[in-house]
Amino acid sequence: MANGLLTGAVYGLVALGLTLVYGVLHIINFAHGALLTLAMYAAWVAWAAFGLDPYVAIIPLVPIFFAAGYAVQRLVIGPASRGDDQNILLVTLGLSIVLENAMLAIFRSDTLSVQVDYAMEVVEAPLFFSAPMLLSFPRLVGFGVAFLVAGVLFVLLTMTDTGRAIRAVAKERTGAALSGIDVAHIYAVTFGIGTACLAVAACLLLPSFYVNPRVGNAFVLVAFTIVVMGGMGSVPGALLGGLVIGVVESLSGLYLGDSLGQLGIFVIFILVLLFRPTGLFGARA
Repeated sequence: MANGLLTGAVYGLVALGLTLVYGVLHIINFAHGALLTLAMYAAWVAWAAFGLDPYVAIIPLVPIFFAAGYAVQRLVIGPASRGDDQNILLVTLGLSIVLENAMLAIFRSDTLSVQVDYAMEVVEAPLFFSAPMLLSFPRLVGFGVAFLVAGVLFVLLTMTDTGRAIRAVAKERTGAALSGIDVAHIYAVTFGIGTACLAVAACLLLPSFYVNPRVGNAFVLVAFTIVVMGGMGSVPGALLGGLVIGVVESLSGLYLGDSLGQLGIFVIFILVLLFRPTGLFGARA
């Protein structure tokens, strides 16, 4: 269960970018999985070509992917959609297909991974009432960094002018534009932040996971469940939902077997839709 919590924090980080984009742009980003895959390949290239540890690769990849996300929204998604939400969905879906096929052409369908000394390391967490818990070191690092990123994002959204502009656009786009906020710029900044979160998540996943051209889709399916469970557009809900889903997946895998480990996730998803469709922290429209 403890390792489920640790994994759930990284799931929450993947969902964080998704829910942030939804909360401001009010669209579902179908390219989220492809962008996560691209970030994982970028971290792999940084390790294979430059010998850069995946955790160290966070430092250059975050600004690179922020800039890439900003450019994609400002130069591709925004102009191609012409402000129509249905067009935005189609554009992000098309972008996903283009990115996946480009990665398939470049890297082929081979499964790649990094070889780091700490990949299989465990940390003993002492307990007073039983034997120590053995926690995976990469997952423990992922847990800490995920909460650090969530904290930085909270400070950004609540204590900076950019964050206040993001919240204003999310609340009332027309009113924000009338008050002098550049809505197109804020959209692009938000998309860039969401993409930067994926870069962090990719670097946290790579030491203990593999990468192939479609690996991001598996994580985004879980991320969609987390976003719905936490509340569409809710940042705290994404993080808490990630922790819950991580525990549910861990317990399902323990009692149902690895092949059915994700069954519990979709059971939770159905229950949330039935009994609390707005999610844990969501509000009615």
